[in-house]
Amino acid sequence: PHAAIRPFLLNETEMSNLPAGITTMKANGKALEGLQFRVQVSVLDCTGCGNCEDVCPAKVKALNMQPLDSQMHEASNWDHLANKVTYKDELMPREGSVKNSQFAQPLLEFSGACAGCGETPYIKLITQLFGERMMVANATGCSSIWGGSAPSMPYTASKKNGHGPAWANSLFEDNAEYGFGMSLGVNNIRTRIAGMMEVAVEQNAVNPNTANAFREWLAGKDNAAASENASVLVVSALMEENAPIAKQILDLKQYLVKKSVWIFGGDGWAYDIGYGGLDHVLASGEDVNVFVLDTEVYSNTGGQSSKATPVGAVAKFAASGKKIRKKDLGMMAMSYGYVYVAQVAMGASQSQVLKAIREAEAYPGPSLIIAYAPCINHGLRAGMGKSQEQMDFAVKSGYWHTYRFNPQLEAEGQNPFILDSKEPDWVRFQEFLDSEVRYTSLKKSFPEEAAVLFKVAEENAKWRYNSYRRLAAMEFGK
Repeated sequence: PHAAIRPFLLNETEMSNLPAGITTMKANGKALEGLQFRVQVSVLDCTGCGNCEDVCPAKVKALNMQPLDSQMHEASNWDHLANKVTYKDELMPREGSVKNSQFAQPLLEFSGACAGCGETPYIKLITQLFGERMMVANATGCSSIWGGSAPSMPYTASKKNGHGPAWANSLFEDNAEYGFGMSLGVNNIRTRIAGMMEVAVEQNAVNPNTANAFREWLAGKDNAAASENASVLVVSALMEENAPIAKQILDLKQYLVKKSVWIFGGDGWAYDIGYGGLDHVLASGEDVNVFVLDTEVYSNTGGQSSKATPVGAVAKFAASGKKIRKKDLGMMAMSYGYVYVAQVAMGASQSQVLKAIREAEAYPGPSLIIAYAPCINHGLRAGMGKSQEQMDFAVKSGYWHTYRFNPQLEAEGQNPFILDSKEPDWVRFQEFLDSEVRYTSLKKSFPEEAAVLFKVAEENAKWRYNSYRRLAAMEFGK
């Protein structure tokens, strides 16, 4: 959750400069041949939540929680690796797999979030994939507090080129419009650049080398990788160009690479107060990416009930349990037919989360990802050190469902809706409710009400799952 534990790859030069006492092992895989591997913890930044130990994929237990005093020698090891060892994410496509993505530098680190926060791992991953060209509009809420607590800032710049997420926060209620404005502004500037290039090429106003670079950029400007490659050629050519257009475009060179515009916020913003603006932006067709951190409650302001709060949950303004079914934001967005929509839970499937984020960012239109995020307001009886495991429990029990809706598949004659969740073990649904204080407290305060509402909650979950299953079974292209 806090980017305080990272994998490092070391080449021969870096190994030769390694201080005594830092152990490594041979890196696996053809792409990593000749490199050494180490996982390093920043003990001074670790919050001690224990999630890393809990979800460690090693066959033999590789991580163990230990008292801070016994690990202080690792502080200098972290300083050396973080400052003297390069990130080698170019060896493998970072978007290719979950493992590959983690060799990229997190451009969100050491946030002020609660230990075990369910929100930060998602944003950390997004910055590892697109951070060097990201622009972020962040709704006021938990994500704006841990994401921008003055005077510190957890968003950071790449050690390779100094680029990183451009982050800003406006208000609670207008965040979607704020991000929409960012996107429109960038697009207008890039359209202006394209117009200048087209005129220059048409009128032979630049050198042949510059004209070829312009043509390549114009052909790939709306593709992230293509625009990045072409931008290098354009800048290089313009440095040798005497025409007046050279300075004009060089002054705007930060806009040559296609921007990845993200709109972050919680369920209080997306489901409730900012929904009107969010709906307007999704309906616009603009190429923006909306990421909703769904804690099912107004986390930042004390745990008030939101339209994302499910039946039976106890929250402020719902002391005797929420009586009304949770709003299905994803289905509402899908009704447009041209919005990419995904519902994810990292602890249940890291690969599904990666796939959804990758598809959403690549989709040439509005995209919406709704991410399940355990929160201290839920009162996990196992503790926030089990927040990732709780996501898995939520999906397996049928409390939360994961899917992807990609309109591009329909254009290819395929069903655009893919239900990623497997058939839940409904026997465990009530067990899941019993694992969180927001539900068990209702049993103590209003036992008869709890019995009724918990049954309704399970029926609602089954109803929602069955509606998704019907969508997934529909035939297209006939």
